[in-house]
Amino acid sequence: MYRVMIIDDEMSARNLIKVSVDWESLGMKVVGEAGSGIEAINIIDDIKPDIAIVDISMPFMNGIDFTEVASKRYPDLAIIIMTAMDDFEYARRCVSLPVFEYMLKPIVRTEFTSTLSKLKEKLDKKRAESMHTELQSADEPDMDVSTIERIRDYIERNYKDSKLNLTFVAQQFGFSSSYLSRRFKQETGKNFIEYLTACRMERAIYLAGENYKMFCTSAEVGIPDTAYFGKCFKKYTGMSYSEFVASKKK
Repeated sequence: MYRVMIIDDEMSARNLIKVSVDWESLGMKVVGEAGSGIEAINIIDDIKPDIAIVDISMPFMNGIDFTEVASKRYPDLAIIIMTAMDDFEYARRCVSLPVFEYMLKPIVRTEFTSTLSKLKEKLDKKRAESMHTELQSADEPDMDVSTIERIRDYIERNYKDSKLNLTFVAQQFGFSSSYLSRRFKQETGKNFIEYLTACRMERAIYLAGENYKMFCTSAEVGIPDTAYFGKCFKKYTGMSYSEFVASKKK
């Protein structure tokens, strides 16, 4: 079963994609969605999609920018870019990007299903070929406590980078993302995204206490998508940003 992630800033568009296809008959399953490229970069390591369906026009990080980042970090990720007519030629000019297909919005069910069927054939062939290659060997460099400390320091110095995530840090330090994820949790008691989010939210709490506007704080801590930042902040503190700011004024 191939795992599908839908990335579009319009919930109605995401819902339409989900109901437009008989995913099960294609051997696919929608396992996650994101309302922006920024949110997608933050959660993609947990979702682990095989396929990403990405809208080209999104705030903070558009579909082209997301594809540039994702294709380098996840070379096996198959990407379909959805675009309105006004952006179609712009998208097609980005020929250097490893995109499986550019498709026009609104979706035509038959064309969309046909594209997904072709993609499944490609992925099936690639999966069959990969069975003839060896899995990653056990020769991966060992991660000792000092390495974990260097990684923690790296996160604390770079959390303001909105493109920072597990896979990027793993590549920087020469580990696989799965190995880093496992060892990081063992040594720190938190998984990677929890640790990164904590760094960001602790700074956000300080700035909220200083009466910073939410859009300024969200940009300062590496989550310029204010909607996603708001979700993270409320989950971390139990209050919305405005509620938290108000509570500090009392």
